[in-house]
Amino acid sequence: MQAYYSDHFVLPLPPGHRFSMPKYRLLRDRVEAEAPGVQLAEAPAATDGELALAHTPHYVTSVAEGLLSAAEQREIGFPWSPAMVERARRSVGATGAAARAALAHGVAAQLAGGTHHAYAHKGSGYCVFNDVAVAARLMQAEVHRRWRRLLRVAVIDLDVHQGNGTAAIFADDPSVFTLSLHGARNFPFRKEASDLDVELADGCGDEDYLAALDGALAALWARHGSAPPGLVFYLAGADPHEGDRLGRLKVSAAGLAERDRRVLGACRARGVPVAISMAGGYGRVIDDSVAVHLQTLREAHRAWLAWQAALPAPPMEESLP
Repeated sequence: MQAYYSDHFVLPLPPGHRFSMPKYRLLRDRVEAEAPGVQLAEAPAATDGELALAHTPHYVTSVAEGLLSAAEQREIGFPWSPAMVERARRSVGATGAAARAALAHGVAAQLAGGTHHAYAHKGSGYCVFNDVAVAARLMQAEVHRRWRRLLRVAVIDLDVHQGNGTAAIFADDPSVFTLSLHGARNFPFRKEASDLDVELADGCGDEDYLAALDGALAALWARHGSAPPGLVFYLAGADPHEGDRLGRLKVSAAGLAERDRRVLGACRARGVPVAISMAGGYGRVIDDSVAVHLQTLREAHRAWLAWQAALPAPPMEESLP
């Protein structure tokens, strides 16, 4: 299974900053050591033209050329630097590459991403560009160019925070269905309207969480009838975990593994490829977040193996040495 990383593009953050930059390298180290079925590749950088598929040209230029105001940088949560720009481009590029690989092989992932608080015209909540929004529009363009058909997309956002930027970007786009399962009283405190929002109470545990997920998935498939989407972007946040500093929920690691199995299994049963982003994870013990992300990638690899077993065998001449 293909997965993309960008952790070597590190932001110069001040001491004590709440965003855990080391998490991404720790995750890659564990994938390399413990998940041999996951093939890692460096993320490509998204171009200005690709970013403009989901962001205003003015905002793309402001980020690229260091023209963000102090207030805009505060809303993002990162001080501007060339490293910030490069990392943001790579995060978007990783999701685009994962989506392309998922369309070819069923399942693929990136080891960061899920920057769902970024709007078309601004960043917010540690999100500079919206990787899923750009990748969705890019895959729609590529599919249309190659096969002259519309690629319908669904976003299954299971980060503990609502995907407000994604919801706003696709508010008037019937080709993209946005689903967000999130903490009712958590950031962002002014939420946007997704196609389907499911709010969870503080302290929500495994049983209630999985019941809410089952209902949300059932509604997603029902909305699409007999024609499921052609691609799912799955934001597999680690922040619903009971040990997360910002999550306010009480979902166990086992509960989150079951979450991943249900999402991936439902997509596999319907033949819908899945591109996975890790999204949030702010564990009091950072290794807890890393462990949750790692088990997501393990579940993704199991789903990928199921896809490969079901794919038709190549023609005899292609299998000869």
